[in-house]
Amino acid sequence: MEEGLGYKLLIWVSFQVDEKNENVTWKAIGYCGPDPDFKTLNQPNKPAKKTNSYGGSNYQQEQKEEDDREDSIGPLYRGLINIKLPREVVAEALSGSGFPVSTQSRKHRTSPPIIRCDAVVVGSGSGGGVAAGVLAKAGYKVLVLEKGSYRARNNLSLLEGPTMDEMYLCGGLLATADTGVVVLAGSTVGGGSTINWSASIRTPQHVIKEWCDKHELELFGSELYKEALDGVCEKMGVHSEIYEEGLNNAVLRRGCQELGYPVTDIPRNSGPEHYCGWCCFGCKDGRKKGTAETWLVDMVNSGNGVILPGCEAKKVLHNRKKGRERDTASGVVFEFEYQGVKEVFMVESKVTIVAAGALSTPGLLKRSGLKNPNIGKNLHLHPVAMAWGYFPEQAPLSPPEWSGSEKRSYEGEIMTAMSTVVAGFEGSGYGAVIQTPALHPGMFSVVMPWISGNDIKDRMRRFYRTAHIFALARDKGSGTISSPSSISYQMDETDEENLKKGMEKLLRILAAAGAQEIGTHNCKGRRIDVKKVSSHDFERFVKEESSRGLRDLSTPVCSAHQMGSCRMGVDPKSSAVNQMGETWEVEGLYVADTSVFPTALGVNPMVTVQAIAYCTAKSVVEVLRRKKKETFAT
Repeated sequence: MEEGLGYKLLIWVSFQVDEKNENVTWKAIGYCGPDPDFKTLNQPNKPAKKTNSYGGSNYQQEQKEEDDREDSIGPLYRGLINIKLPREVVAEALSGSGFPVSTQSRKHRTSPPIIRCDAVVVGSGSGGGVAAGVLAKAGYKVLVLEKGSYRARNNLSLLEGPTMDEMYLCGGLLATADTGVVVLAGSTVGGGSTINWSASIRTPQHVIKEWCDKHELELFGSELYKEALDGVCEKMGVHSEIYEEGLNNAVLRRGCQELGYPVTDIPRNSGPEHYCGWCCFGCKDGRKKGTAETWLVDMVNSGNGVILPGCEAKKVLHNRKKGRERDTASGVVFEFEYQGVKEVFMVESKVTIVAAGALSTPGLLKRSGLKNPNIGKNLHLHPVAMAWGYFPEQAPLSPPEWSGSEKRSYEGEIMTAMSTVVAGFEGSGYGAVIQTPALHPGMFSVVMPWISGNDIKDRMRRFYRTAHIFALARDKGSGTISSPSSISYQMDETDEENLKKGMEKLLRILAAAGAQEIGTHNCKGRRIDVKKVSSHDFERFVKEESSRGLRDLSTPVCSAHQMGSCRMGVDPKSSAVNQMGETWEVEGLYVADTSVFPTALGVNPMVTVQAIAYCTAKSVVEVLRRKKKETFAT
């Protein structure tokens, strides 16, 4: 009880800020708070001087004001509908955007207002955002429902506590039923692509081969999938160039080089000059190309789509048409809060695409009456275990031209380096990749072991020079989910062994990079001064710490990737959707998020889910074209 209370108090102190958005503890732990560059960006612009010269100065002024507005707010503002206004105002806004609404006055309503469109997309992340963009550019009217809120660039806090509340599912406070795995998932316009760490890794070839051969999914060997991978990477501006590397990644790279371990550059969807460690709190300048800066922008610019933030889809509507063997999707019922009262709207659509994420899609399908037994099963979490190394400011981390002593653990691009030394890419395809996390003070304090008040005080004082690296397992084990608050997951023994192998490499990498002290997050809180111990003592420490169990709640295990809970397949007995992403039970109902992954992926999933959603959207476009032809024919 005392330990739990201590954790809560520490997190509370770390998160709280005063009226200036500052915290009295930050100076002591070497933390600057929000990105200093962000404060400069948000200085109010001086009013531009108007001129009366001939040649369209008013137009130029208006264009400049429009550009300034987009720079500070973001490019989606023209496509956002504020649903939390009087019904007539909402209906007028939707109708003005080309979405007819049938509504009644609040006093006399007997049924909810009905919005009509070609396609309704539930979720705006890497799946839903891509699907919406493809469909809208093809000329179809697309309505996007997003449970989370929209955080404009100039309305970001870049603070840990507020961001967790505003942009993460369940305020960032999610875990499996036994608390064995802490789960992080985005819940905002753009979904996970808004708060992820920029890694943009293509589907590994050994995974493509497994999905094609073992799971008989021809899609992943097709030209369409290759086109999709190329297209999404081009759209996001994916590259591997690095101008300057942050502390965590420099440590990982240096340690691997010293030990002869393989280390590669991680492709990313933010520019090489993007030296920012706050991307997990939203992108301050739009340089990270998530769906809110790419595919959803395409949708808005096409004039064929709008986004309704703050709306939760409650049920997919479907009915049996004459002559059909299965039901056909006809739309969605969604809910939101207006002036403290729950309001309900309906959407009538020709097709319905669910992309609420692997944690929320299964619950929506089940609430909608789907009975396929694979819905909510086969949930993979990519379990992560971390190790840390303390690097005093004078510690040499790299050649003289790199000033490692000036770097701080929370600065710089979050992910630029990766090692596959225990990934098993050349063998079974199941192992663990080694990467780096984003840890600001609150999360740092949560994962660090609590031994005593003095001990955690010492660890927090070293926060800014404590580098973290982690092992991420491609998990064979899986769990079940009925809702985000009801996740059952037990790590498989093979996955635990792969993480243990990864942990051994983590400790060696940190030591080889020049760490003074190294340790793990195990509750015993053991650490060792690498500079003072014998090689025998070092080897014993590494062996003991890397052999500790990871399934007994003694070491924090985390998950930032969830997948597989409505997996794709060729048989309804073993899968929830077919290769087009369409559910086996309901015609015209598609799933386009990480829940369709046939297995765990083993690397960051953004590119893969976008590519799958692209393929699904292309299939939906063909369906809508056929429907249009059938309508004309009758």
